Amino acid sequence: MTQVLELAKRLMAAPSVTPATGAVFDAMEAMLSPLGFEVTRFTRGEGAAGTPEAPVENLFAIRRGPAGSKHFAFAGHLDVVPPGGGWTSEAFDPEVRGDLLYGRGAVDMKGAIACMVDAVAEVPVDAGTISFVITGDEEGPALHGTRALIDFMREAGHQPDLCLVGEPTSVNRLGDMMKIGRRGSVNIWLEVQGTQGHVAYPHLADNPIPKLVAMLAELDALVLDEGTDWFQPSNLEVTEVNVPNDAHNVIPAVAKARISIRFNDLHSGASLSEKVGAIAQKHGGSALPIISGEPFLTPPGAFSDAIAAAVKAETGVDPEPSTTGGTSDARFLRAVCPVIEFGLVNATMHKTNEAVAVEDLVTLSRIYTRIARDVLAG
Repeated sequence: MTQVLELAKRLMAAPSVTPATGAVFDAMEAMLSPLGFEVTRFTRGEGAAGTPEAPVENLFAIRRGPAGSKHFAFAGHLDVVPPGGGWTSEAFDPEVRGDLLYGRGAVDMKGAIACMVDAVAEVPVDAGTISFVITGDEEGPALHGTRALIDFMREAGHQPDLCLVGEPTSVNRLGDMMKIGRRGSVNIWLEVQGTQGHVAYPHLADNPIPKLVAMLAELDALVLDEGTDWFQPSNLEVTEVNVPNDAHNVIPAVAKARISIRFNDLHSGASLSEKVGAIAQKHGGSALPIISGEPFLTPPGAFSDAIAAAVKAETGVDPEPSTTGGTSDARFLRAVCPVIEFGLVNATMHKTNEAVAVEDLVTLSRIYTRIARDVLAG
């Protein structure tokens, strides 16, 4: 119990608000090197701090098994969201109170990464190849993180056969859910240009607001689908409306909005962008889409069975295979190999006083050990 708890504390004590660099990766490297892992660290991004192009640190570590053996990867992120205020203790000074370990990253997801490190110490080297795919940019723009690691793995010939991402997937108790897929995500910025003018002379102006309202009404009324066997229905949400206008007696020159669509595998980011673009054009506007990820599914099979068996053995729980929730870096890793997400209870992630049950850390470490041994054994 002491080992995994201390590993988690070491990671959590290194402040790493996204994009993470430096000390937290030093701690990770110091944990893996004594276990026989060859560690590579590199930084991508050359922009100013606070921009999407800001530098991001990444780490790839590999412990090679016998020639021809399977390659299993653990993946995750060491960056965290800002702590915010109102903490009972310091967010980056991990503290055990009662049965819980408090601190930013406890469940999302430094706690799970500590469990991974603790787990591989119990897997014999001759069982197969194990790697760690660790980024500092999952909570941010995700431009120079896991995607850069995928490029590195391909260039170095280190592509795994299977990958487990340690996102906090459990809902009510450890082990009750694993993610075998995720919906896609696209955000679309909408704009309608008009002609500014005095409200008393509307014939000399062109008000863009009614056009934007009509556009949003049509978009909001769309029924994209009814869901599939593995995915919930796609949903479109209006997330911002903005009319820059400081005067009460002026018809504005422009009206803007933003929508966010989470979609299943009946659609693609491109097809939805095209649909929204056509509606925007119909109402005299324009649409600028940014696709964050496409939907993916790792169909139930040997990999999910191995995870379910490990969870059942350690907790007595049968994990529900699910595709609910937001996006994760699994949306990128799925292009490399089959990927499934499984980790701690997500009740406090991104919240003040984020905390994990110490016993869950111990149990998750044992689960990860079982999973690694089983999948490497084939």
